[in-house]
Amino acid sequence: MADAHAHGGGNLVPVLLSFSVFSRLSAVPAGSGYEVLIQKFLAIYGAQIDVHRKFLMQLFSEEWGQYIDLPKGFTISEKCRLRLVPLQTDITALGNLSPATTVFFCCDMQERFRPAIKYFGDIISVGQRLLQGARILGIPVIVSEQYPKGLGSTVQEMDLTGAKMVFPKTKFSMVLPEVEATLAEIPGARSIVLFGVETHVCIQQTALDLIGRGFEVHIVADATSSRSMMDRMFALERLARTGIIVTTSESVLLQLVADKEHPKFKEVQNIIKASAPESGLLSKV
Repeated sequence: MADAHAHGGGNLVPVLLSFSVFSRLSAVPAGSGYEVLIQKFLAIYGAQIDVHRKFLMQLFSEEWGQYIDLPKGFTISEKCRLRLVPLQTDITALGNLSPATTVFFCCDMQERFRPAIKYFGDIISVGQRLLQGARILGIPVIVSEQYPKGLGSTVQEMDLTGAKMVFPKTKFSMVLPEVEATLAEIPGARSIVLFGVETHVCIQQTALDLIGRGFEVHIVADATSSRSMMDRMFALERLARTGIIVTTSESVLLQLVADKEHPKFKEVQNIIKASAPESGLLSKV
């Protein structure tokens, strides 16, 4: 591969971005990873890209003379050629959830956030439903607590019985080495259902890290909030454009049982008999 060289200020690396029959020269900061690159593709080819489809990013290998799948953890360090390839995936499979391939992530639902987060009581209520559904369906739950020494533990209303992992963190993203190791121990883990706080910080950074590692991410809109509704709204909008699925708690739970004849349907039905709170979250999405 050709040596890196910089543009304007010494920290931009030239890249050739190709999609379909088009190719465009651009530049990104050295060290850019999947998230920056996908945003660059969207900025250039947004009108041509169907964000509801699945795509594969590939890197041109000088050694092999052809495109190869983007290596895990890839970051830009030198001039290169990249392309975005739509996958020929059955559209009915996109966004589907199955208990056998799903993991729930509960992010930072802690006591000190209670007075600051908009509609915190409502998202606690919805989060409880999700945790209860996970226990009924045998879905692994991974729970993070942001700097618990200063911000307290997960609120008492959230029953963490049976959680596969409860861990402290200082990083905003939940995707730490120990979490990746736990995910690797769960056979077939493919879809992550993510909820908690704050939407535009820890939820957003966790979601982006997960899709960068090949997971399909479902963010539960009625179980995530921020201190600012504007921050929440624009975070969900941005994440949806990145291919992340923004959904609701009832949709997730009914998708997981899929059939009235499912042996656990009645138990799940009991969780959702009363509708989820219609809080101010609704009018701001």
